[in-house]
Amino acid sequence: MRQIAFTAKERAEVVEVPDLKESLKPQEVRGRTVISLTSPGTELNGGFLQEKFPIYPGYACVFSVAETGSEVTDLPVGTLVFDSGNHKEWQVSSRKGVIPVPAGLSAERAVFARLMGVSMSTLNTTTARPPSRVLVTGLGPVGNLAAQIFAACGYVVTAVDPVENRRKIALEAGLEDVRASVAEGPVDIKGKVALHVECSGHERAVLDGCNCVAKRGEVVLLGVPWQRRTDMHAFDILHAVFHRYLVLRSGWEWEVPIQPTDFRGNSCILENYAAAMDWIASGRIKVDNLATLYSPAEAQKVYSGLLNQSLPTLAALFDWRMAPPAHQN
Repeated sequence: MRQIAFTAKERAEVVEVPDLKESLKPQEVRGRTVISLTSPGTELNGGFLQEKFPIYPGYACVFSVAETGSEVTDLPVGTLVFDSGNHKEWQVSSRKGVIPVPAGLSAERAVFARLMGVSMSTLNTTTARPPSRVLVTGLGPVGNLAAQIFAACGYVVTAVDPVENRRKIALEAGLEDVRASVAEGPVDIKGKVALHVECSGHERAVLDGCNCVAKRGEVVLLGVPWQRRTDMHAFDILHAVFHRYLVLRSGWEWEVPIQPTDFRGNSCILENYAAAMDWIASGRIKVDNLATLYSPAEAQKVYSGLLNQSLPTLAALFDWRMAPPAHQN
């Protein structure tokens, strides 16, 4: 079986790994991958730029069911399912861990449910309610989708990114207030934001949000601070948090349970993914301009392009249909 691996720093390639030959457990499903989705921040900083190898990246895919365990009766062979799987040719997952793709929704669109889930956890946990103003900073794929999600739910959204191409893609997705900085735009948002969803991992963006959020508003950190970007002092953020009574918190996606849990209503990770696919299918969320299809054999080109921002889109999809099927027992 073939799988994408990081085999050295800034080196990605397709490698042969053992086939998934073991007999399925009663509640497992197996199938050939159709599409897998890259997550630029996590895969670059958490793998491509690391020092210890091999690393097997990826955490979102759609595969076609080829075989099911004895207790799985609701997934006919050929059913497309969403899964949090790596970039590999075949997948095995528990029935509880996969979600059938809605009829008529393509695999290359459905797979974006994974990145939507990041900010949907914030939507589940925030105290801000529509039509409050939400500020989203950092318009990579997670930030772009976060801005779309909050806008679709009735919030007034201001989306900020200094990179022109990212702003262009956000505008094409239907977002209206898209800016290069919080200070630029038709409306002065200082003191008017109920929720700041920070997706860039840049400390200046965190401070900008702290200074825009209304008293007792929330600043939620979705973006990973992979490296120090400025010479700012912590005092600047602490001063804003204390004097504006702000709630500054992690955007930890897994604060929401994976499966439905008592006393949590319908807020769970897998139901968020299912809702995300429904929203994409209905046109509520637009993903067609967010990624380009590549063969797995182009892994080096893809990750190098994501690193130097030379790809035409924010993310990349590996299309396993471009690779001739290898034998799988």
